[in-house]
Amino acid sequence: MRGRQVFMDSLVAHGTQAIFGNPGTTENPLLDSLLDYPDITYYVALHEGIAVGAASYYARASGKTAVANLHVAPGLGNAIGMIYGALKGAAPMIVTAGQQDTRMRLRDPVLRHDLVAMAQPVTKWAVEAQYADEIAPIMRRAFKIAIEPPAGPVFVALPINVMEQETDIGAVTAGELYPRNLPAADGVARIVELLVASERPAIVTGDEVVAAQGSTLLTRLVELTGAAVFTEFLRTSQPIANHHPNLRGRIPPDGASIAQLLSAYDCVLLLGGAFFEEIWFDAGDSLPPGITVAQIESAPSRLAHNYSLDAGVVGHLPECLRALLSGLEEKVDDTYRSGARQRNAEFLSVNRSEADDYATQFETRRGAAPMSPGEAFHAIATTLPDDVLIVDETVTSGTDMGRAFALDQNNFYSGRGGGIGQGLAGALGVSIARPQHKVVVFSGDGSAMYSIQALWTAAHHELDILFVILSNREYRVLKHNLDIYRSRFKALAERPYPHMDLTHPELGFANMARGMGVEARTVASADDITSALAVAQSQAGPFLLDVLIAGKP
Repeated sequence: MRGRQVFMDSLVAHGTQAIFGNPGTTENPLLDSLLDYPDITYYVALHEGIAVGAASYYARASGKTAVANLHVAPGLGNAIGMIYGALKGAAPMIVTAGQQDTRMRLRDPVLRHDLVAMAQPVTKWAVEAQYADEIAPIMRRAFKIAIEPPAGPVFVALPINVMEQETDIGAVTAGELYPRNLPAADGVARIVELLVASERPAIVTGDEVVAAQGSTLLTRLVELTGAAVFTEFLRTSQPIANHHPNLRGRIPPDGASIAQLLSAYDCVLLLGGAFFEEIWFDAGDSLPPGITVAQIESAPSRLAHNYSLDAGVVGHLPECLRALLSGLEEKVDDTYRSGARQRNAEFLSVNRSEADDYATQFETRRGAAPMSPGEAFHAIATTLPDDVLIVDETVTSGTDMGRAFALDQNNFYSGRGGGIGQGLAGALGVSIARPQHKVVVFSGDGSAMYSIQALWTAAHHELDILFVILSNREYRVLKHNLDIYRSRFKALAERPYPHMDLTHPELGFANMARGMGVEARTVASADDITSALAVAQSQAGPFLLDVLIAGKP
């Protein structure tokens, strides 16, 4: 058998049903082989970054290891940013790229480069097959490494002649593995002691809680302890329902603000994430003095990576949470339970007050022109069915989106790493992973232009996606960050924002969408949104709303 058959058989053996790709000449062995593997669907993207972005979100929405297929050095280069996002987002994925015939490597053929060196900085493992005999063991190892916590992308280069070589070594998997390790009992007991002794506990939760299906257990822990809970500043998922009263928002992106926020608490539990990802430098520790710190992770590499701990435990997160809950149930007394109930009641009161304040602000801005983001989200949320899946790349209007929609571990997807353009591409992957649901993706206009080709793929594969472009005609987040920069570095303020406006000419998203086969409307009011969505819901396939909203005040 040939190497390409071993490669395809390896995908089948590992349960692959979808490949996301942008093909080229060196990918001909794979493309030609697809005719013999009808159970694997190839989803065509018009740019390699779109393929990887879609695969990344598909992995998280399906719970499977995704496969992306790229075209030699330029194609891999086009996709590096999205691979970085997949690495930061812990998306298990096999990224392949064709390579020129190895017999020509000394001739420096067109498109050839050191693909392994290119991919290594943004993957967990990068390798190039030198012989067809290597393809089966490489694919076995690649799938295993991709899912090891923290999960992430693996890169495999496939020279065209190696794919056509004969081999007797067939596809193989790693076998039935049971890698869920139990937490150390004494470590769990120590964290129980810290939480029982705490009068003001806080939990900072990462994305891995959702990946490990531990959100229900996390919610029980939050309510049992009366803890405040925070998510990471950038998150791919919603570890606890966004309207839960104990959820107090996101961790800030700078050390001084993190320390100030956590100074209200005497004990913090870090749970399943990369703590902390900062944007701005501040001298000193991000954790306030005197606070006790515990951490639970599924991988030893993350434990105490940046901070000293009073207790740290490694284990499968749901097993750790179950052990923690069991230990607390045995240890806490009526006084502790009363204190937890009091804290929960206080959070509920604050939550209701914040909701009332937001409602008041919402009413003062209702009917404004241009429309406020909050009014746009409200109009969309009240029109769509409750079971839609949300892909979020709102960047600066996430608070408004969260007020309008109820988000949890089952319906929310976003990106990490800070690179923009993930939303539109990611919506493709979510829709393919969960085709029984309508997908709604929210993206700023600047972010959308990084991956606008995703519209063609949605039309080509007839995906049920509503693309909502929030058009404020600017890079709003950059303006906010320029304000912060000027304040931090004592630069002159009250000056223009250079090169941050998307005007002259303005972007015509409705026309772009129609040019790629997607029906579209441009809307400027809540009534416009309602009527446009009535059209969108009356027809099959993708639809785009270009929503004109107010920019930075």
